[in-house]
Amino acid sequence: MTPFAFFALQSQFAALAVETQIVMSLRLMALAGALPARPGENSRMIREKGPALTKSLTAGTQAALAGRTPEQIIDATLAPLTRKVRQNRKRLMK
Repeated sequence: MTPFAFFALQSQFAALAVETQIVMSLRLMALAGALPARPGENSRMIREKGPALTKSLTAGTQAALAGRTPEQIIDATLAPLTRKVRQNRKRLMK
């Protein structure tokens, strides 16, 4: 793994961590009543975990079985989680 590839992976993990913290903060503020919460948001945050994790692990496994490089496997594994967290952040910030 080149230093540039390693830096790119670190950046992806950091971006995912920051967006996850934003989503968690928005949801906690909605639970506390500081922000308006959409109906069903509390159950949604529980229901979405399983399918998101399944998509992530499936994508990573498929990349590994296809003989991809470690960087490509990690990218494939992170992509579904990143998409879901980004969708949640955008929806919650409206």
